[in-house]
Amino acid sequence: SYHQLRRAIAYANWGKLRYKSEYEQTIWNECSRLLTNCILYYNISILSNLLERKKIANEDYEINGLKHISPIAWQHINFLGRYEFGRLDKPININKIVDGINF
Repeated sequence: SYHQLRRAIAYANWGKLRYKSEYEQTIWNECSRLLTNCILYYNISILSNLLERKKIANEDYEINGLKHISPIAWQHINFLGRYEFGRLDKPININKIVDGINF
């Protein structure tokens, strides 16, 4: 699944190669790996927060359901957008994201 996610990231530019030299290819591979790991971290943060909430609420049925959710999912990620790695005005609020999840 990890490699499928990396392929999805690579295909975001309609499968066009983004490099002309071996050095650029190495940079693209590392950037692709970084983006993949960022998506994994984002998903794991959401799932961990959701799990903690379910444990506090003693919702055992939902906790068992979380076992079947993969942190590799990327259907909610827009690969066709523009990535900016500058400073955010405010950090991402994982709690607000989890509040919006109906599980």
